[in-house]
Formats: sequence, structure tokens, C-alpha cells
Amino acid sequence: MLTQERSLATDLRIRYKPRMPKPAEHIDKPEPRWQAVLAFLAICAIYLALPPDLIVGPAWLLPTLIVVLLVPTAVSHRVGKLSLNRTLGFIISGITTLALIGSVILLVRTLPAHRESPLQLLRSGGLLWLTNVIVFALWYWRLDGGGPTLRRKQKTFGSTSFLFPQMQIPHDERREFSCAHWRPLFIDYVFVAFTQSSTFGPTDAPLLARWAKVFAMIQILISLTIIILLISRAVGVL
Repeated sequence: MLTQERSLATDLRIRYKPRMPKPAEHIDKPEPRWQAVLAFLAICAIYLALPPDLIVGPAWLLPTLIVVLLVPTAVSHRVGKLSLNRTLGFIISGITTLALIGSVILLVRTLPAHRESPLQLLRSGGLLWLTNVIVFALWYWRLDGGGPTLRRKQKTFGSTSFLFPQMQIPHDERREFSCAHWRPLFIDYVFVAFTQSSTFGPTDAPLLARWAKVFAMIQILISLTIIILLISRAVGVL
């Protein structure tokens, strides 16, 4: 009798054993930063390739500021000065954004004077359009989820500001698509910025955060201005 009672109690414990919640998905690998560094260096190269009429101040000023600020930014990240790293990142992105807007304004001012040939204007517009993509990709990468440093600390799945396609896959099917521990990297933000500048709106990654919507409107406005200027100049030539 006693053996039967023990067997019954063991069976009940097994049958009604509470299920432990599944551990939250997390990311262990640190997010690479070299892609963002290359993006800033690409902005320097593009800026030096612009005609003098479209450069705000001396041609060497913006590249020098970017390179000089990149050094303490990288060092502060290495030594763990996260607040300083974040502040310097904002400063660099702000400087590049102001330089981009200034160049677009100069492009608008030089268009009626016809100081550039159609081919030069097309080249200048293309360089500014590409700069627009890179600058706002850096902003999206810098601000999404509190920035790369905070995203690394939290090790969370997906994004908090953009609804990427991987985030829309059901939880139990993510392993089939090799995205069980997926998170956006810099190239994903470049794709978001590229499609928004090309289509003048979000495509595969809808915007969730209000700051992202504001930045997207600014980016689309700059891209639209550049393209309208190029079209109007082309029509004038024809």
C-alpha cells in the first residue's frame, strides 16, 4: 500500500510539474564597428571628390574633423568610456549631417547659374545622394535600441525602432530561416537608408519609433531635393 502511494505521488509530480519558461533569445557576439568606421571614411572620400563650389569651408576641414574625432571615439570604446563614446558618435554624425545639408544648399544655389556642366552636375548629385544614404544609415545604426553599446549589453533579438522581416517570422520557425538569434547590423541600416532614398518611403522594414520617422522624413526630403534638381537641370538642357 505504501509503495502504491509513493508511486502515485511520483506520477502526480511528473504529470503536473510546472513548465519552466523558455530563456529569452539573446545575442552573444559583439557587434562589429569597423563597418561604421569605413562609412565615415567613405564620407571623407566623397566630400573630397565634390567640386569646390559644393564644399562648406576648406576641402580638408570635414575629413580632418572626422578622422580626428574617430580616434578618441575608438579609444573610448576600447577602454569602456561608453558615455564619451556615445557623445563623440553624436558629434561626428551631427557634423557630417550639417556638411551634407550645406552642400545640398550650395547645389541649389549654383543650379540657376549653370556653372557646372550636365555631367558634372550628375556626378555631384550622385555623390551627395550617396552621402545622404551613408549619413542616415549611421544615424539609424547609432540610435536604434539606444545604440550599438546598449544593444550589446541587452543582447536582445531584433530591433526596437524598425520592423525587419526577420522579426515577423514566427518564433518556432526562425531556426528554419537561420535567424533564431538575428539582430540588425550596420549593413541592414544601410539597406533601410538606401531604399528610403530610392523609393521615398520605407520598404521591407516599417518604422516603429517616432525619431526614426522624423529622420526618415529629413532623409527623404534631401534625396527628393537632389533628384528634383537633377531632373530640372536635365529638362533645361534638353
